[in-house]
Amino acid sequence: MKTSKMKAAVLYGREDVRIEDVAIAPLLQGQVRVEIEAALTCGTDLKVFKRGYHAKMIVPPALFGHELAGTVSEVGPGVTGWTKGERVVVANSAPCGECFYCRQHQENLCTDLLFLNGAYAESIVVPARLVQKNMVRLKPGTSFSDAALTEPLACVVHGVEDCKLSRGHRVLILGAGPIGLMFVAVAHHLGCEVTVAGRRAVRLETAARLGAQNVIDVEAGDHLAERVRKAAPEAAYDVVIEAVGKPEVWEAAVQLVRKGGTINFFGGCPAGTTVNLDTALLHYSNLKLLASFHHTPQTIRRALEFIEAGIVHAGDFVSGETSLALLPALLKTMARGNEAVKTLVRADA
Repeated sequence: MKTSKMKAAVLYGREDVRIEDVAIAPLLQGQVRVEIEAALTCGTDLKVFKRGYHAKMIVPPALFGHELAGTVSEVGPGVTGWTKGERVVVANSAPCGECFYCRQHQENLCTDLLFLNGAYAESIVVPARLVQKNMVRLKPGTSFSDAALTEPLACVVHGVEDCKLSRGHRVLILGAGPIGLMFVAVAHHLGCEVTVAGRRAVRLETAARLGAQNVIDVEAGDHLAERVRKAAPEAAYDVVIEAVGKPEVWEAAVQLVRKGGTINFFGGCPAGTTVNLDTALLHYSNLKLLASFHHTPQTIRRALEFIEAGIVHAGDFVSGETSLALLPALLKTMARGNEAVKTLVRADA
């Protein structure tokens, strides 16, 4: 007899995630149900867990999690081109395709961006718009855990394209978390000379393995720019990518780029924070300031191409595995000090 409920993580508020029996909803026009084979923890989910909400992405109570890959288990009415049993990756959003920004090929800024949450569960209902725009087939040999990296990697690919990274660029990446490490992998693949400044030995070792020629352990403390310059006094960086999301690191990024260089403020800072920038430095050094956000259907597909080419794979980013039942405890541990890069969450474990 077909069950009418499934196990899923539900966000109720600040540091309050519960594993519950959730009703399995019938599919509406254009929808597809995907049995989740791999879901990954991420820094954004950790921020949401600690804050209790995200104004744009998720308002509690709500199903939680957004990095996933799985198998189509049911196809709703009106769906064409998809069949039960197909292996897919599903992005966490899809643009409308009709607003001003979509018409300007800036779908990441869509005024009606539809977000999807619910990766920490046995299955997920994919809305019609995502089925049409941001559900992508996997090659037969692609693992689900590798494919689940597509969404964060797509954001990184968007940042790389904004910076116009190419062979020979000297790139400094501030931060050695999952996003910083993905920037390392892609920049190295493109032929850049990569330096990483970050914390935690395991992450810095991963950065070196992914292709960073220079690794700087900055530990904790103030005066980041001075510490980076002291470690590499002769270095001149064409591009500096901030992958931490702290105002003081944004400020350090501007101080570390060469004249005529580019800074990408990639890491999102807490709402309401501000930065102080030296206007003379910006003007007379002819600096280019960027702030890349989110992804597009095109970068989702390019990210999956990087994954299926073996440039980015889960072995370098997923440092552990847990069951869905243990997810709330894991999130509390991560909130006290996020030592893990990413953790694979299995609903059936």
